[in-house]
Amino acid sequence: MSTYQTLEVARDGAVLHVRLNRPAVRNAFNGAVVDELQAAFAAADADAAARVVVLSGNGKSFSAGADLAWMQEQAELSPERNQQGAERMACMFLAIARCRKPVIGRIHGHALGGGTGLTAAVDIAICTETCQFGLTEAKLGIVPAVISPFVLQKIGAGRARTLFLTGERFDGKEAERIGLVHRAVDEAHLDAAVQQTIGELLSSGPAAVASAKDLIGRVAGLSLEDAIPVTSQWIAALRATPEAREGFAAFLGKRKPDWIA
Repeated sequence: MSTYQTLEVARDGAVLHVRLNRPAVRNAFNGAVVDELQAAFAAADADAAARVVVLSGNGKSFSAGADLAWMQEQAELSPERNQQGAERMACMFLAIARCRKPVIGRIHGHALGGGTGLTAAVDIAICTETCQFGLTEAKLGIVPAVISPFVLQKIGAGRARTLFLTGERFDGKEAERIGLVHRAVDEAHLDAAVQQTIGELLSSGPAAVASAKDLIGRVAGLSLEDAIPVTSQWIAALRATPEAREGFAAFLGKRKPDWIA
């Protein structure tokens, strides 16, 4: 396992835990966090033993977003280097969203600005009901540009319009209502809810889970008519795979498939 300066990465069987580890600054991310998160998720992609990745934050908060001292440093760079830094950050979010393993976000405390962006980038976000979210960049005279594609995919342009413009904060219950998170639970039940979701993912075929992530990206922008050749070819190829054959046989034989330990 690689050694990181700003993250803790640990394995629990088939589950890989990636924890932001700058609790003194509420896990705000700087250039080191950006690079290490991208590296950690690239490693997770290549890790044959990992079937689920859980992204969380040590300390009192998940992530307060981008470190403002680092943002000020970026602003003082040449326009070219400033943009390169922003592109590095965008690629970090993309590495999380495109990870072939399902990614669960365990969200607590504060998830502001880029922390809301991380929440949007994961596949399944589970938060506390009192967790504080906010696309607060406008309060600083900027906009949530880099994270906007991920947020728009989760909550849509209509809801994003208000939140981008006002920068208002909202809690976990509202985040669930608008679709940013999958579930908002009492803080005492957060780990149990995450564990339940891990169990559901581990009971699904690993290749099927990865394929489902690809399918969403391919089909989301298609018309119903244009989707027909894509989806019909998709299922025809998938149901002939060894994993699907095992799944069918296990169901008909009233036994667990071989991917369930």
